[in-house]
Parts: sequence; structure tokens; C-alpha cells
Amino acid sequence: MGKSLPRSDFPAQLERVNDALRAYGATYGELARQFAASEGLHSTDAVALIEILAAEERGTPLSPAKLGDKIGLTAGATSTLLNRLELAGHIIRSRVHADRRVVTLHSTPGVQVIADAFFQPLGERIAKVMAHHSTERLVKFENMLGELTETMESYIADTAAARAKNPD
Repeated sequence: MGKSLPRSDFPAQLERVNDALRAYGATYGELARQFAASEGLHSTDAVALIEILAAEERGTPLSPAKLGDKIGLTAGATSTLLNRLELAGHIIRSRVHADRRVVTLHSTPGVQVIADAFFQPLGERIAKVMAHHSTERLVKFENMLGELTETMESYIADTAAARAKNPD
């Protein structure tokens, strides 16, 4: 078990953790911009492509609506973005579900090769960093990140609901 800090140290530690999370988020955003630049994509297109690839890796392909929700675009803007990605040969829209009205988004083999070439060296570096930590520590970290994500998602939903209720 890790060493506990006196509660008087908690505010300072909270600030350091929040600073580190903000820095990680900013760095992740820069990584997406670098990927976009390397492929001549708009940064929003690259973020969408990364989300599509990640969903496929999890075995849960996204629908256009879910993608739009994840990246904060309207249905029309998402459709325009998907048209660009499809025209560039990066994605396909598929109706493989029993309900043919359900559309899922899939990357093409070519874009998978491009993404692997860009992200694999980083994945290897991250794996080296994580290998220095115990399984127990990584599980705790993973759980904490999950809790923080749920907290942020709940806050986002609450603020969106409040804005919808009081649009002024």
C-alpha cells in the first residue's frame, strides 16, 4: 500500500495531479494535431479517425451519432467530416448489423497501417514506462482514471442539462 499524505497536504497534491492531468490532455491534443499534420488532415478529422480506430480496437465500432457525441459535432458536421474521411479512403460506413438502418464506422486497412506507423513507437515508449510499475499500482491508476472520467462525464451531462433548462 502507498504512503498516505497528511490531509493538510491533500490540497497541494490535488493541484499537482490536476496540473498533470491538464498537461497530459494538452499533450494528447498536440499528438492528435501532429498526426493530422503528418497525414494532411484537419485536426478534427484526425481526432475522429483516432476515435474510430480506438473503438474498433475495443471491438465496439462507433455509429456516426456516437462519434459526433464523442467529438462534439452536430449531426450535419459529423456527416460532412465522415464524407471527407470516406472520400480520402480512410473509413467506410457499414451496415452489417441485422437492422440495416444501423451504420457503423470502420477504418480501411490503409489507414490502419498509417496509424500504426505513427502511434506504434509511442505505444512502445509508454509500455516501457508502464513496465516499471507493479500490476497493483497500474490497476489502481486505471481505476482512478476511470473514476475521474466518470466524474467529468457526469459534470458535463449536468452542465449540459442545466444549460438546456436555462438557455440564457
